[in-house]
Amino acid sequence: MKFSANLGFLFTEMDLPDAIRAAAGAGFDAVECHFPYKFDAADVAAALRETGLSMLGLNTLPGDLSAGDFGLAALPDREQEARAEITRAVDYAAAIGAGAVHVMAGRTDGGPAARAIYHANLGFACDLAAAHGITILIEPINHRDVPGYHLSEVEQAADIIAEMDRQNLRLMFDCYHTQIMQGDLTRRIETHLPIIGHIQIAAVPDRGEPDAGEVDFRWLLHRLGEMGYDRPIGAEYKPRSGRTGDGLGWLAAFSSET
Repeated sequence: MKFSANLGFLFTEMDLPDAIRAAAGAGFDAVECHFPYKFDAADVAAALRETGLSMLGLNTLPGDLSAGDFGLAALPDREQEARAEITRAVDYAAAIGAGAVHVMAGRTDGGPAARAIYHANLGFACDLAAAHGITILIEPINHRDVPGYHLSEVEQAADIIAEMDRQNLRLMFDCYHTQIMQGDLTRRIETHLPIIGHIQIAAVPDRGEPDAGEVDFRWLLHRLGEMGYDRPIGAEYKPRSGRTGDGLGWLAAFSSET
């Protein structure tokens, strides 16, 4: 099994280009990130070329986190801002050769207006991204960490993908969020594998390194291999010690076992 370092949480003491180099040196097969926009795209692209790593994806900016924002795409009164951030994300992804953009939904009341604008903004994102061969990802996020997040269950995301019927709209299956909200990870992955664009892992419940906690990721990753899944798994966890290098023993162990 191959693994991608999520540089939103890993190697965060470095600028993004150096974090890419550190991930390559640690043995990761790819990288992904959250919000790379303060770094020059040319510098990021150069680091990717230098290391031979691919950037699997990045996120749209979430709005004003200090004001409670956690995404904009499902907010009925923020359409213009949401589309500006989608455009920024797709343009940046195209400039660095990233494969996907995660469009963050935001916190809503879950009502019809939120659902309608979310669908409309996802359609806008899919159209924009298709011109660059980029995938749009939607990710269910748990309500313990982000109360009121518009998209919180895998089946909800699957229904949206089916309704919209866009070839470049896929599910980001984050095992941490799904275990907290729903559980039954193996069956959910098996059921939804055809629409999964990316899988991420972290320990539950502390979101630390994936070799501890209530989910046996060694077993789950072995099962993924049996299903024929061969894309890099996203390591989106928060190092328990605060230093990425202190907790990388899992990477060699998981790589050899799966």
